[in-house]
Amino acid sequence: MAYRELIKNMSRIRVYMREFFVYGFKSRDEVGTKSPRSYDNEKRRLESWLGDFMSFRQDAGGKAVFLSVDSRHIPRNPLYRAWKAASFTKNDINLHFILLDILADGKPRSLMELLATIDEKYLSSFDCPDPIDESTLRKKLKEYTDAGLLTTGKSGKQYLYSLAADTVDLDSWQNAAEFFSECNPLGVVGSFILDKYRAPKPTVFSFKHRYLLFALDNGILLDLLAAIRARQKVALELAAGRHGGRRQAVIVPLKIYISAQGGRQYIAAYSAWKKKIVFFRLDAIVKVKPLETEAEYEALQETLKTEQPRIWGVACGQCRLEHLEMILAIDPKDIHIIRRLEREKRCGEVTQTSENEWTFTADVYDAWELMPWLRTFIGRISSLTCSNKKVEQQFWTDYAAFAAMYGGGGNAV
Repeated sequence: MAYRELIKNMSRIRVYMREFFVYGFKSRDEVGTKSPRSYDNEKRRLESWLGDFMSFRQDAGGKAVFLSVDSRHIPRNPLYRAWKAASFTKNDINLHFILLDILADGKPRSLMELLATIDEKYLSSFDCPDPIDESTLRKKLKEYTDAGLLTTGKSGKQYLYSLAADTVDLDSWQNAAEFFSECNPLGVVGSFILDKYRAPKPTVFSFKHRYLLFALDNGILLDLLAAIRARQKVALELAAGRHGGRRQAVIVPLKIYISAQGGRQYIAAYSAWKKKIVFFRLDAIVKVKPLETEAEYEALQETLKTEQPRIWGVACGQCRLEHLEMILAIDPKDIHIIRRLEREKRCGEVTQTSENEWTFTADVYDAWELMPWLRTFIGRISSLTCSNKKVEQQFWTDYAAFAAMYGGGGNAV
């Protein structure tokens, strides 16, 4: 099949972009997605959007292609371009411009009036036009009404359609749209708004840390937020696991969680099969299918609120809590460390036990989730204990290895 820049299947593009952007440095034979020819087609498609950000290196394993992006030096997330490359049928394109042209005079029209005008004034100019049937036009009118391009009114039993009035002064919103597009989890919306400016001003924002990759999950995020608002169950199609084959899960989505450390996005949901709150990574979700409304939605939200004070990361629902206590030696002049403790303690508690000593305690479902954070305080920890002795032993083993690496002793400081 010949290569085309436009796409119909966004989920496949998410897979390839993740292969290049996250896993990178892979040759064609190492990318685990379909055939080498498919790889070549998708690579050319990505190059048409992201050619300025693609690099490669040659080694014994072959040519490895990857995305190379320094978020400090680009004003806008380049991955939004993938969302603007959707393909359309001939009828889609024809109907789009014909409908806007007919309704440009501001006069509302019914479905049958629109259909008659299309046949008489537009399709009649062609020798062998593709006819537009009533069902196709009705679906297009509903799509544009839902998108806010058209408004509807009633005259008797008939619906009348007209162009929606554009009353928003975009000029006063450009800075807000710039900030939204780079900082909001649904930033692709801001990116589409920015495309409406004919001569965009230079951006006033610069970002030291941005999580660009999660732009690819905006479609999944929007579907989940819509289900949360409608209080619906959803059926998730999940990416293949270790043993291959895509998986399915029926859940009640409750809340979106975003890691402040790595930007990774999760959906907290209730699983009727597991009968508890579970978390799914958005980048592992291929498709979201809305189902029926959940009658017990309020009660499930309360269940999540009840568990929240014991959730450090994404582990929850265990029968037993694990207690962890860390004592740190902090000089009073190092006020920034104390402020950091207060800012990052999440569900834990921080108390001052003496002039130079502060204690952090937490009762959580899984103390292993604290390990990366705990390690950032090495050098100030005078004591660390945990009811899960494996966590405690692993920490001090890591500490001893760290101290040996830098030529120090293995004892706590």
